[in-house]
Amino acid sequence: MSVNKAILVGRLGKDPETRYTSGGQAVCNFSMATDETYKDRSGERQKRTEWHRIVVWGKQAEIAQQYLRKGSLIYLEGRIQSRQWDDREGQKRTTVEIVANSFRMLGGRGDAAAAGAASGGGATTASADSDFHAAPSDDVSSPEVSDEDIPF
Repeated sequence: MSVNKAILVGRLGKDPETRYTSGGQAVCNFSMATDETYKDRSGERQKRTEWHRIVVWGKQAEIAQQYLRKGSLIYLEGRIQSRQWDDREGQKRTTVEIVANSFRMLGGRGDAAAAGAASGGGATTASADSDFHAAPSDDVSSPEVSDEDIPF
């Protein structure tokens, strides 16, 4: 038996970028930073930031594109995946990514507003197994949307 599971809590380093495969499936990429604080040998407090490449597929990718923004605080679960390719000079390159199978927006109203959605202090989950319903689109003919109208 083996387990390949990554759990991260951190902030997005840039806005998500979504593309579509030739088959029409959405794939979203973004970077995520996690911080670690520790004391060095001299007793000074140090902070180390680790950057992660995140890949989200399908409906979750569309949700990430719609609601996540640079600086958004999220909880993410997924698996670690490495890929190899040859660059333009013929050198072998390797990258390690986290392929997310679910994520949850964390933080209060300020974090959600920065992420482009008002969560009312709660959290939003996007999971491969969930039926997530996004907020109504900004249609000119639709009535104004309040916090109570948002489904999360």
